[in-house]
Amino acid sequence: MWTNLDRPPLDLSALRRALVDGPQASWSRLDVVESTGSTNADLIAQADGLADRTALVAEHQDSGRGRHARPFSGPPRSQLLLSVLVRFPGIDPAVLGWLPLLAGVAVVDALRTVAAVDAALKWPNDVLIEGRKVAGILAEVARHGTAPTVVVGIGLNVSLSQTELPVPTATSLVLENAAVVDRDTILRAILRGIGAEIDSWRNSNWNTEQLASRYRERCDTIGRGVRVELPGEKQILGDATDVDNQGRIVVRDGDTGELIAVAAGDVTHLRAIDRGDH
Repeated sequence: MWTNLDRPPLDLSALRRALVDGPQASWSRLDVVESTGSTNADLIAQADGLADRTALVAEHQDSGRGRHARPFSGPPRSQLLLSVLVRFPGIDPAVLGWLPLLAGVAVVDALRTVAAVDAALKWPNDVLIEGRKVAGILAEVARHGTAPTVVVGIGLNVSLSQTELPVPTATSLVLENAAVVDRDTILRAILRGIGAEIDSWRNSNWNTEQLASRYRERCDTIGRGVRVELPGEKQILGDATDVDNQGRIVVRDGDTGELIAVAAGDVTHLRAIDRGDH
């Protein structure tokens, strides 16, 4: 069993110097709390009074959740549990769905660069290492309007042991023998990456073409046989051929050969399968 000595707390002062106060600062505010129900819920509740690019990190969450309200939790200090609040003045609300995918690109790049693991994306925004889930991402619109406010939550398994994993298909950086498992270092890389990705997207006037290209390069789902489960017990069996510029997964139906584009909000579950199962 891990102890808190094995899992040191985040160094808030050092993180603020690097991310909020320093010459490379890209965030307006960063807070760390010992425990909370959900960092996403906390930022959404305070959205009106918070500055653009506010980050909240918890050492432990007791009500963390992923897509479709799936639970996400672990022992204190065993994960990175963070949420960021970002405002998007002038953006077309139709492309806001790209934000969790953008965050996925930043997480994958941080893990590849800093932790030296072969991270990849499972559409839409799970982060995998050798097919096992190491991180999940959930975006929620906190405020609509001319400058929409979105909160993006990220949960990353850092030091969970085999017996602490929530499901057998999950993993952690420790279990994958990552070169770096220091949470401060990884958090700095992820937040800097998200900031840079948002800057690039804003500078393109919220054009999704380049972002879509970067996402495709990191998406392990493309080229695989998949089962896409939809509400009402409907499903599509086929080959994932692309992610389009709207962030939808494009599947060639194994029965009809038809190309079908499916949005993340319409999918209950997506699973990679052997093509022989079509």
